[in-house]
Amino acid sequence: MSAVVRLKDHRRKPPYVHFNRLELNRLLGLYSMRVARGEWRDYAIVHGADAASFMIFARSNEHPQFVISKLGPRSESKSRGSARNGAYVVFDRQSRLKQSHSLDDVLRVFDRPLQLIMG
Repeated sequence: MSAVVRLKDHRRKPPYVHFNRLELNRLLGLYSMRVARGEWRDYAIVHGADAASFMIFARSNEHPQFVISKLGPRSESKSRGSARNGAYVVFDRQSRLKQSHSLDDVLRVFDRPLQLIMG
């Protein structure tokens, strides 16, 4: 006898993009310094097929203040711009602050002192 097999059940699922141990140590080190200063209060980590994101919140009930993303192979055609495979990107609430192939390069954005812009 023959059996009906759904191909969808047997196809390989795409791998999720994730932060490795060194990347997480670097991100959590930066986060803990800013928590000690009283600037940040909460974080969330999201893993997906397109990107892994480390979201930083000033308060628990708000939108993220910053999002640090590690982009995967299929992120190139997404709506946030022309991101390259294997790149790291830092977003604030309105724009892309920095993009590089090195996590340390994009985290240098947080070394700069913040400036108050009045307009």
